[in-house]
Amino acid sequence: MAGIQNKRIYCSGPLFCPEEVAGMTVIAETLEKAGYATFLPHRDGLEAYLLKYVNDPRVNFIRLPPANRFLSRAAFALDIYQIVERCDALVMNMNGRVPDEGAVAETAVAFAAGKPLVIYKNDHRTLLNGYDNSMLIGLSQTFSTVEQMEKIPVEVGRILDRVERTGPTPYRGESIPPNVREVLGFGERVWTVLNRLSFFSTPEETEEIEHLKELVKLCETLPPP
Repeated sequence: MAGIQNKRIYCSGPLFCPEEVAGMTVIAETLEKAGYATFLPHRDGLEAYLLKYVNDPRVNFIRLPPANRFLSRAAFALDIYQIVERCDALVMNMNGRVPDEGAVAETAVAFAAGKPLVIYKNDHRTLLNGYDNSMLIGLSQTFSTVEQMEKIPVEVGRILDRVERTGPTPYRGESIPPNVREVLGFGERVWTVLNRLSFFSTPEETEEIEHLKELVKLCETLPPP
């Protein structure tokens, strides 16, 4: 099995209710107990803040216009940067009546970038008479899913082994299309700014709003890394 030291796994899945957040947290904890590092968007990314205010008119129309559109772009760029540049593999949680739209996009990005990925599903609901959509399940390359949470780290290790034996992905540097490189550069800037701010430790909502404003300002003025 591939050495897991310094391997970081992007945890992709639905995050829009407490039960979904709890499920994603358990996936990350399961990987971390096995020795992996993880990136969990609602814990480590802009989603940690934005999800609380996604339908809040005070933020969307009063306090942060037009910054809300900027922050949506920043969240997108940060997650793409994490998938393509910082993380070594991706685990997608496909549970739900339908797969989460964002998770589908993230998993497709990981597949196109040549990243090892594992699809977890223990939900018996399917779209096509007992079968999942082939355009989604095929992203696993094995047309299979992991059904038991505790087996996710083992499958991640197996896929990492297989992919690493084929050599490094050519999807890097100048081989990445210019428009994608632009997104990755912006995502790296957002990540740099987040690491400069005490962003997630502010106790008061008003302070969080001010940090978001500061994030927007810094991202616009910070020179490219």
